[in-house]
Amino acid sequence: MSTTGHAPPASGDTVAAAPPRGLRRWPVRVALPAALAAAVALTLGLGLPADPDVAGVVLWELRTPRLLLALLGGAAVAVAGLLMQAALRNPLAVPELLGVSTGGALAAAVVVVWALPVPPAAQPAVALAGALGGGALCLTAAGAGRGPGAVLLIGAAMSTALQAVLLAVLAAADRLQYDILFRYLVGSLTGITWEHARLTLPWLLLCGPLVLAAVPSLGVLRLGDEAATALGLHVGRARVAVLGLAAVLVAAVVGPCGPIAWIGFVAPHVARRIRPDADARALLPWAAAFGALFTTVADLAARHAFAPAETPLGAWTAAVGILAGLALLRRRSRS
Repeated sequence: MSTTGHAPPASGDTVAAAPPRGLRRWPVRVALPAALAAAVALTLGLGLPADPDVAGVVLWELRTPRLLLALLGGAAVAVAGLLMQAALRNPLAVPELLGVSTGGALAAAVVVVWALPVPPAAQPAVALAGALGGGALCLTAAGAGRGPGAVLLIGAAMSTALQAVLLAVLAAADRLQYDILFRYLVGSLTGITWEHARLTLPWLLLCGPLVLAAVPSLGVLRLGDEAATALGLHVGRARVAVLGLAAVLVAAVVGPCGPIAWIGFVAPHVARRIRPDADARALLPWAAAFGALFTTVADLAARHAFAPAETPLGAWTAAVGILAGLALLRRRSRS
């Protein structure tokens, strides 16, 4: 006898779990570029001086490089977070555990507090070098870990040790020195110029092809350490190489801007809501776009929420990131 409904499974059959459901992609494909365009327009045009001559200088010399670093910096940190989460197979992994942000702040603090003969214009380069050094130190220690969990814990421990050294250096700082180090402690795009952009762009251009080259290794690591080893991948080296690439991406942003907290956590998670079953290659453009959008919107809030005073960019990204992260984790636990 024919029926119009579905027959129940036999007693010995198993029912496959339903695939994870994501957000509808086509509305997001329309809304995401529109939101980015709106954020760019507001960043460039909101509060522009009425004098055309002054407005031209403000637009080109101040707002354009600031916007460029917000877009590229947010995208870079988001991609770094995606690389970390994929390499460690842990959705809670964040770039802040690489020691990069702390290393940059520590290098800048040593120069400022100890009054080393470094001109102020060279401080972003010093912070960049410190960020790379902090990342290298954490990755060297984490390379001894035999699994993704051990690597993450060792990296977090080394990052905490760097923070302890940073606090010891800051104990000798005065109020003026704290003001100078403000950017490297909390993250800010205030005062960004083309010099800062020229410091960051070469590193990001270098990392772009390397990220694409690392994607196949991420696909193999996704299978688990034993399966990846059986397929001929040296798991430890591949994982540290991917984490090193993530550290360079973050360091390129930390040098001129300081830490952009939580973007590397939230943007990949939102990307996975759009493409639940996608691999790292398919998630890369989504994570980069959401990272750029979230950072640009956070910088708008930093500029205008308490105008004429500016608030730290890192405070806004952290607040939004924590709330969004809690919402995403709560939804994940329910499903």
